[in-house]
Amino acid sequence: MLEAPIRLAAAADVAALRALVERAYRGDTARQGWTHEADLLDDERTSDSQLAATIADPASRILLAEAPGALVGTVTVSDCGEGLAYMGMLCVDPAVQTAGLGRALIAAAEATARAAFGAKVMEMTVIDKRTELIAYYERRGYRRTGETRPFPVPGVHGFAMVVLTRALD
Repeated sequence: MLEAPIRLAAAADVAALRALVERAYRGDTARQGWTHEADLLDDERTSDSQLAATIADPASRILLAEAPGALVGTVTVSDCGEGLAYMGMLCVDPAVQTAGLGRALIAAAEATARAAFGAKVMEMTVIDKRTELIAYYERRGYRRTGETRPFPVPGVHGFAMVVLTRALD
């Protein structure tokens, strides 16, 4: 397992955080890893303003995994109220995928959801075409609810979002 301490993101992290997210989700660098959207989407995954707003939002937490000199992973947790939290934008730098960091970030997100928001259930959505990623989350205890939601970005994509949940013990 890669040793990468996990901490809360701060406003000063926005540029490095955005670079990590884009590197992990889009373009040729993302194709070096197994869990990317580069073959499905070619737009920007996020923006500096979106990340800054999420960091400033008291109902959200962005967690960062940091190896010496670089951010190598991130996950966002948001409070949905009534004991429900949402986990999103989980990504690990393609150069260090398969080293256990994704599992560590999921565990940190779940602990944060319980401690910060009193969450009893974690929810996430995954693009329906990403069957290998859905299977990864299912191996970590997440279950399909049977619900799908529209893809959140306007345009013709032909995707739906599969909803998965996990009870937080």
